[in-house]
Amino acid sequence: MTKKFNDTFLKAARNEKVDHTPVWYMRQAGRSQPEYRKIKEKYSLFEITHQPELAAYVTRLPVEQYGVDAAILYKDIMTPLPGIGVQVDIKSGIGPVISNPVRTLQDVERLGELNPEEHIPYILDTIKLLTEEQLNVPLIGFSGAPFTIASYMVEGGPSKNYTKTKALMYGDPKAWFTLMDKLGDMIIVYVKAQIKAGARAIQIFDSWVGALNVQDYQYYIKPIMTRIFTELREENVPLIMFGVGATHLALEWNSLPLNVVGLDWRLSITEARELGVNKVVQGNLDPALLKAPWEVIEKKTKEIIDQGIMHPGHIFNLGHGVFPSVDPEVLKRLTAFIHEYSARMK
Repeated sequence: MTKKFNDTFLKAARNEKVDHTPVWYMRQAGRSQPEYRKIKEKYSLFEITHQPELAAYVTRLPVEQYGVDAAILYKDIMTPLPGIGVQVDIKSGIGPVISNPVRTLQDVERLGELNPEEHIPYILDTIKLLTEEQLNVPLIGFSGAPFTIASYMVEGGPSKNYTKTKALMYGDPKAWFTLMDKLGDMIIVYVKAQIKAGARAIQIFDSWVGALNVQDYQYYIKPIMTRIFTELREENVPLIMFGVGATHLALEWNSLPLNVVGLDWRLSITEARELGVNKVVQGNLDPALLKAPWEVIEKKTKEIIDQGIMHPGHIFNLGHGVFPSVDPEVLKRLTAFIHEYSARMK
């Protein structure tokens, strides 16, 4: 018998009335699950994503194990880059490493255009599989945002201070804005293809944009973000923005044409509301708390839910991704508690 479709997450993202606070976890599919670790003994991240049945299994696993209200597609923000000519490899213990960094206008102009059906058919096939398997919760597709993707492309890999990225941004504005436009085009095409394949919501990860101040964000980043979200709104699916260490940008995101402002753990929901964030908010338990005693987790979770239900529109999540060392049973227990406690308090 087919399970009834759980649309609580979609309703909350659209600021509609819900019976309980919906919850999903960033990086819920993967590193903390023993089943996933077993798969990773045999396959790399990119090898998993190139096998739709395996990627669909990894995506589906936390929904079945934890009872969360949404699935997030298992893939990486680097996934579309080979399609535009960027040679990227995910190296264990390091992260994405790019062998042909983009550092000049000529480098930018050499970048190609993404053709999802040609370059990433396996991603679309994974989404279709999940849809056909009648996943009983919405599937969230995603993309990295231009600044975060650019930071990897320019630095050649992860960075702590983004000096090369900022040097390009400040020193060669023509190259920078050309790069932003090219990445914006890629993201729009990429996300629309995910939606067409069956994704019911989209999260844009600007993981490292907190490295910029508000003024630089407004000048160098916000125009392309406005274009991306304006074009994606036509698809009529909830759009979520998230970054780490970017609480000073919460109001900037609130003014973008999107549905949900994601918060990391540094800014409480109450503080965000007092600042003037009036859209649906998502977050924001510190993922480190998942390693604390249950009484501590419960207390902090209650505080977040209590703040979330003071104003309409809250989706529970972590302030960043699940750590590999987290016990899956904790996430299962936490999900049940969020559902039970929020239903009781509404």
